[in-house]
Amino acid sequence: MADSNKTVVFQAGNGEYAFPILFVISIEKLEGLTAIPHMPDYVSGISKVRGELIPVIDLEKVLYNCDIQADEKTRMIVLKTNEISMGVLVKDAKEILEVPDDNLKQPGLIAYQKTKFITGVANFDKRMIMVIDPETLIASLEGIKDIKEYMQNQQQEIHK
Repeated sequence: MADSNKTVVFQAGNGEYAFPILFVISIEKLEGLTAIPHMPDYVSGISKVRGELIPVIDLEKVLYNCDIQADEKTRMIVLKTNEISMGVLVKDAKEILEVPDDNLKQPGLIAYQKTKFITGVANFDKRMIMVIDPETLIASLEGIKDIKEYMQNQQQEIHK
């Protein structure tokens, strides 16, 4: 089977979610996070991953409007989109899972403005996993333009 249906499954809040594996660069332990003042509240800070500075967002804040309670299971999933590389804090990165086409359903709430980044629901016997499109997720975040500009400025400063 093609990689296109492979996903990285993780926990946020009490739910299971997944990113398509094509967007995932790595899964990291939470280390070396530097807070930045005046950023939107969903931004936990910036981190250096493989020599690159990336913004880190708290997915619990984005999805449930509450801060992640970091512990030893907390992971940062590093995503690469067309626009930006970004770290996403999640409660736990669980597994890589192949989602067969017939298990992937379109959610009824797909038209709902605040959840348009959920592109499907992987439906299995005892679990349902919401599939998130990172491009749409990032585009839906308020203030993301400022973050992209900040990160571009940081990269330029490093290369001077």
